[in-house]
Amino acid sequence: MTTETATTTQVYRVWIKAAPERIWAAITDPEWNGRYAYQAQSFFELKPGGSFHAAASKDMKEYAAAQGFDLPDTIIDGEVIECDPPRRLVQTWRMLMDPTTAAEPFTRLTYEIEETKTQPGVCRLTLTHELTGAPATATMVASTEDGAAGGGWAWILSDLKTLLETGAPFAG
Repeated sequence: MTTETATTTQVYRVWIKAAPERIWAAITDPEWNGRYAYQAQSFFELKPGGSFHAAASKDMKEYAAAQGFDLPDTIIDGEVIECDPPRRLVQTWRMLMDPTTAAEPFTRLTYEIEETKTQPGVCRLTLTHELTGAPATATMVASTEDGAAGGGWAWILSDLKTLLETGAPFAG
């Protein structure tokens, strides 16, 4: 893998003891996706050409105000490209909560949910984020061991796994 590839395509995998339908719901249903990671509900129109957006939570808005900056109501937007429940979701994705990332082009996010053959009841969730032309977004979503940028995709997927397997997110 070249340095250019590493910064423009990020791939994350997590194995979750849950049915594909539960994982799909945790990703696409705002009642689920608002319970883990940053607790920002995401709304999908689950069809090609359908809209996608994530809304800032009350806590996020309060934190931003305390830090002296405004946070838009819609913090991430995009469009559904492919939808094959409960196996595959492809969408565009743009972070709007920072002026630098908001100025970058839409990126491409793919979720793939696969049942494992050797471990009944366990699925592999692979998230691929294609970030060509979006270096600030690539930095924001990259996973870092010290938790910079909130921990990025690895942290989000780990919290999703924790919620599905234990019934409570990290902060819960």
